[in-house]
Amino acid sequence: MISIMVDIEDTKKIEILSAIIYKLFRILEKMIEIRNVNYPTIEGKVIFAMWHSDQCCLHGISKDKRDKVGVLISRSGDGEIIARVVKKLGYSTIRGSQDKKYLKKGGVRATMEMIEWINKNKNVAIMVDGPVGPLHKVKNGVIKVAKHTGGTIIPVVWYSPNLSLLKLPTWDNFKFPIGFTKIVNLYGEAIHVPENCSNEQEQEIKAQLKQALIDLEKKAPEEFKKAYKKK
Repeated sequence: MISIMVDIEDTKKIEILSAIIYKLFRILEKMIEIRNVNYPTIEGKVIFAMWHSDQCCLHGISKDKRDKVGVLISRSGDGEIIARVVKKLGYSTIRGSQDKKYLKKGGVRATMEMIEWINKNKNVAIMVDGPVGPLHKVKNGVIKVAKHTGGTIIPVVWYSPNLSLLKLPTWDNFKFPIGFTKIVNLYGEAIHVPENCSNEQEQEIKAQLKQALIDLEKKAPEEFKKAYKKK
């Protein structure tokens, strides 16, 4: 999300900002409409894979299913704010980071937590180029987690032609709805990572996932028209 550079130790500021952001999201929930296209029928061991810019597409997951979705969030000040908001919205959180300060402890812990979570027949959401980029570069984490759990990777993007879905001037071109907005969440075909796949095969699957997300973005305008076609 938008970086506001909050120190992890500043608990009072974190609490105030998380409360404000949560209230904002509750207001927005009443103003936006999200229609899911090709939502997976699989109930467990799903790894929702999205660009960092599209993380708010999680609003498309119905409230009765959110408690089975663990969201990977960085172990930082900004991440702590997001984690508190995400929990209030009904999701579970898994903490980790690519930041050097937190990588050794947070990265390993997050991977283990994701594996444990998925093995309970639950789901996770991973921003595959996060938390600090580079833009649209799929990191290794999503592939490793799928490989060790047998989880199914489902790529997802969200899209709207409405000007009220803002693209902000951040490193990830973060998309955020403001005002009344019609949106589609477009889900791609399942991607499987064999347990015994080689490092070379893992790189091929990373490229496959990146291309799947790019293809979904290209298809999204037409799918939006279909989803909101007047009957």
